Formats: sequence, structure tokens, C-alpha cells
Amino acid sequence: MDIKLQFIPVKMRLPLKFGAETIDSIQIAHVEFPAYGAVGRGQTPLSVAWAWPSELSFALREELMCRFCEVLAQNYPSPQSDPMTDGYAFLTEKLDKLLQQFNFQNNCSMPHLAALICASAFDIALHDAFGLAHKLPTYQTYNQKFMAHDLAYFFHDSAFAGLYPQDFFVPNVPQELPVWHLVGGKDLLQESERTGNEPDDNYPVSLEKWIERDGLKCLKIKLTGSDADWDYNRLCAVGKIALKYAVKALSPDFNCLVKDPAYVNSILDKLKAEEPEIYQLLLYVEQPFPYDLQANQIDVHSCSERKPLFMDESAHDWQFVKLGRSLGWNGVALKVCKTQTGALLSGCWAKKHNMLLMVQDLTNPMLATVPHVQLAAHIGTIMGVECNAPQFYPQASLPDEKLRPGLYERRNGIVSLKSLQGNGMGY
Repeated sequence: MDIKLQFIPVKMRLPLKFGAETIDSIQIAHVEFPAYGAVGRGQTPLSVAWAWPSELSFALREELMCRFCEVLAQNYPSPQSDPMTDGYAFLTEKLDKLLQQFNFQNNCSMPHLAALICASAFDIALHDAFGLAHKLPTYQTYNQKFMAHDLAYFFHDSAFAGLYPQDFFVPNVPQELPVWHLVGGKDLLQESERTGNEPDDNYPVSLEKWIERDGLKCLKIKLTGSDADWDYNRLCAVGKIALKYAVKALSPDFNCLVKDPAYVNSILDKLKAEEPEIYQLLLYVEQPFPYDLQANQIDVHSCSERKPLFMDESAHDWQFVKLGRSLGWNGVALKVCKTQTGALLSGCWAKKHNMLLMVQDLTNPMLATVPHVQLAAHIGTIMGVECNAPQFYPQASLPDEKLRPGLYERRNGIVSLKSLQGNGMGY
């Protein structure tokens, strides 16, 4: 089995702040996987800062993630059944063993989340190949006709007997989705903040100009999670711009650095008292608390009683979603960078248990955008999908834009999926 793996370096036009780190470039893992009688493709940005916060240098962590992708290319087993069954078997039986061996050999401690990101390009390619082999869009294969097992097999739960992922998809898949824009911690909000050092490349720089150009109605706001005054003031500043431009929804992202629910609650309560119109725009709150949910089993009911509280980095798979729900989380941010297989399983488990869903971006350009938006369209979200690759490296997707017009240019507050046609993932 000759799996082809290559890395596509992409330079950012503006730096992107992740927690304590600021990055200006990224490697995209591109996989071509011969499986089921076809060749499937998958792409995933190796988002080192997001997946592997560490004192180790960014360059070393990125090199190690690339090296682990090479290990996967050499050790990914030949598919035997269908991508849900084969993907599940790899994630539960093989991935962590390869990771432990890799960490031992390289004297490092790459976390499971980073390994999932590396594996996702391979997993997505499997799902693409299966649809191509059966001459169907992949999302039409998640049913009894094509899957060897129902969801009860994956969840070890008879409540899912006779149910398949397709049973949890929306009945009418939209061809347009409201699009979320990321307001980074270093982003300019107004044109008056320009210093003259900004890129002159015909793309907006300030939030105001992005809203004016793209008709944005949904804004995700990166906060520190460690400086309550800064976080509150940032929420207010973005919120006032949102009110000026009739933005419909805001979501604060606390970057996993909060240890005490009181930190979040005090900001929300102050905002409700002092800026009630901005408070009303808050649709949900994203992952304030640490990545490692098992080691940080914080009761968050007080937060989720105020606003829907969404797991992101902590939601590695459906079992973490189950644990999170018991602690008070009531929403899940799905990401295909944690594998297509894992995202579907988490999404199905969450919907069965009445949890809200969102599909979050990992700054997915090029081919990586396609399975990302396909998941959002089919699984159904609280509102649309986040797409921030057009902000940080729009030129990376220019060739793809010609093939899939409307998907990479956010206009009138939406992205269009009308160009996603054909079998497999719809590339």
C-alpha cells in the first residue's frame, strides 16, 4: 500500500495568537491513500500551538508532528471494511501505541490531541476513498447498507442499536452556511488602530473592514483566560462594533487557561449588568478550562446555566464528551482535524443526548476546507460554521477557489457549498 504524504508550507499574512504563542506559518499535511479500490485525499493543518502547548520550541514540535505523520504513513493498516469501522479500529487499537513508541524513541511527550491531528488527514482520505469507490458522496454511505456495524458497536450502548450516523444528519442539507470570523487577540478592531506596518495586499486588516467587506454576522472572540480586565474590555469593544454593524452572534473563546468557573461567571455577570445588549449577542462560550478533562474535572454547571458552554480541545472523542456532559458542559465544538471518524461519533453521541453542536475551524485552507464545511452542513450546528483561513492565508486557497467558487470567499455573511459536487468528499 503506497500512501503518499507531503507537507505544504503556508505563510500567514498576519500573525495568529494561540494562548501564549503567536504563529506566522503552518505546515499542511496532504495525504493520498489508496483504499477500497480508489485513491482518497485528505488535508489537515498541523496546528502545533493549538494541539501541543509546551516549553519546547515551535520548530521542534512542528518537526516532530511532521515526523509522526511519516510514521503513520508507514504504519497505517490496510482498510478491511468501511471507513467508520476501520477508522475506529485504528483510533482505539493502534494510534496510542504508535504515539507511545514515538515519544519513547524521540524523548518527547507529544499529546494525544497532536497525534489525532496527524492522523486526521489519513482518516479523511479513507472516507473520501470509500465514497469514490462506491460512486457516491461519502455522506450517503453512513448507513446500514455500507457500514458493517451500527452505532451501538462503537458506543457499547444498546440505546444506539439500529442507528447509524445518517440518522443524526439534518433532513435538508443546506447549500449555504452562516460563517464565523475569528477576532484574534492581536487583531485590529478599527481602522484608527493602524500603525502603517500592516500588509498592503488588498485584504482587510481591521475587524470593521472585514465586516464591511464580508457582511459578517458571527464573531468568535479570542480572549486571554488569564486577564479578566482585558478580557472584559475586549468583549465590550468587539461587542460595540457588533451592535454598530448588526452582527447577530458572538462567542468568547477563553483559550483553555481558566481554572475556576468564577472567572467566566464574573465576566458574564458584569457584561449582563453593564452591557445587556452585548450579553444578548453571546450565543455560546467556548472551552475556558484546561485541555486535559480527566485531570481537571471541574464542575461547570454554573457557567452553562448562564450561556451554552462548548467543549473544544477537551472533546478528543465521544467518551470525553460523555464525561464533559456529566460535569455540566452542554455543547460540543466538532473538528474534522480530530478525524472524520471521531467527529461523527462525537456528533452522534452528543445529538442523542441533546447537546448543542458547532463545527470549529483549525484555519483550514485548500482541500481541508471541504470536509470541514461538509460536516457542519450535514450534522447541524447551533449556527453555521467557522472559516478563518480566508483571514490568515487567503492566497493559499486561490487555486481551489477557481474550482469551488463561493467556498473560500465569505460574502454576505455566508459560505456557499453549491460547488461541492460529485462523489467522495465532494472535492
